[in-house]
Amino acid sequence: MTYRNPPTTPRKSATFDDYTLSEIRRAAATGIYDIRGAGAKRKLPHFDDLLFLGASISRYPLEGYRERCDTSVVLGSRHAKKPIELKIPITIAGMSFGSLSGPAKEALGRGATLSGTSTTTGDGGMTEEERGHSKQLVYQYLPSRYGMNLRDLRRADAIEVVVGQGAKPGGGGMLLGQKISDRVAEMRTLPKGIDQRSASRHPDWTGPDDLEIKILELREITDWEKPIYVKVGGARPYYDTALAVKAGADVVVVDGMQGGTAATQEVFIENVGQPTLACIRPAVQALQDLGMHRKVQLIVSGGIRNGADVAKALALGVDAVSIGTAALVALGDNDPRWEAEYNELGTTSGAYDDWHEGNDPAGITTQDPELMKRVDPVAAGRRLANYLKVMTLEAQTIARACGKNSLHNLEPEDLVALTIEAAAMAGVPLAGTNWIPGKNGF
Repeated sequence: MTYRNPPTTPRKSATFDDYTLSEIRRAAATGIYDIRGAGAKRKLPHFDDLLFLGASISRYPLEGYRERCDTSVVLGSRHAKKPIELKIPITIAGMSFGSLSGPAKEALGRGATLSGTSTTTGDGGMTEEERGHSKQLVYQYLPSRYGMNLRDLRRADAIEVVVGQGAKPGGGGMLLGQKISDRVAEMRTLPKGIDQRSASRHPDWTGPDDLEIKILELREITDWEKPIYVKVGGARPYYDTALAVKAGADVVVVDGMQGGTAATQEVFIENVGQPTLACIRPAVQALQDLGMHRKVQLIVSGGIRNGADVAKALALGVDAVSIGTAALVALGDNDPRWEAEYNELGTTSGAYDDWHEGNDPAGITTQDPELMKRVDPVAAGRRLANYLKVMTLEAQTIARACGKNSLHNLEPEDLVALTIEAAAMAGVPLAGTNWIPGKNGF
């Protein structure tokens, strides 16, 4: 009788997991890199790794139904004659017409206006629907200059000079030909149906001294009325924030790597930049070192999902947050009701990210006239407003529990971290200790 060893359970590699193996096969078959939308999908240190210390004896909580907790914020008070006054510290990030459908852009404007906050144009210019339904509209000034004109600069309520984006700091955007409709082509002065790739840097300046000149130029064009934002991808937040302030920015926007994109290389999205959590404290420290904290406002974006994320970001020193992916989900992006159609595209609801192909069943990231009809701008705008309301109420609930009568009174001392990485990034103690990793050389 032959003795046989018992079989072992097949074991897959953590390094060469199923997704990695499928990517190798796809690359070997096609010879091209993968392009997709959305942001980083890998697990990263995030706001979930922080907890609030609610009030007890040493802190006195506020009564939720009787004591006020302010949520308003003013953006652009450094130089602008007409700073933006918002009811809530949650804004809508820049997402282009071209990447998004016209009805989706209108819905974003409607939802932001109902909530007393601002929305942002994105690459490709300003649409009449967006301007008409956005009480406060920020006009993005991008390296591509697609759709840029002086008339729209003056019609905006603020201007955001985009230097970088969290999903691709140092890289340009993409808009494939199937989404270049007649209207998109006209707005961007491009041929219809031809792939478009945005520049990775501005064509008329190369450094912070040139940026200062550009900001002065924009101020003169708008008669010093409009706040000037500078947006950077989360790469070197301390130095980028300091240089933006030196150049004269009223507001600095720092976008972490969980921030989304319409379309770029998968390898870029997952391997370039820093997590949003890692970007906040260096940016705040730069403002503090310059004596400009709260004088120049700081907005952080990239993976903001709920009121707890908002409250934690504000506690770490930011003035407002910006949402993109979450806003699209509120409109109806990746909705399970389109599951059968997602399956036909080879994916599932919650995972659909081929926004560049223009086949979005939800009608949000497409220029297909039939698919676009699935977006009701009025109803979608109300859903977004509901979502923003809930986020605000959640943040207020936490602030009151910490004894704060304003969201902006939250502070790092209200937080602890669950992991050493989060403690080091946020500059708050590891839970159950008074140890902040890296502080004082330890």
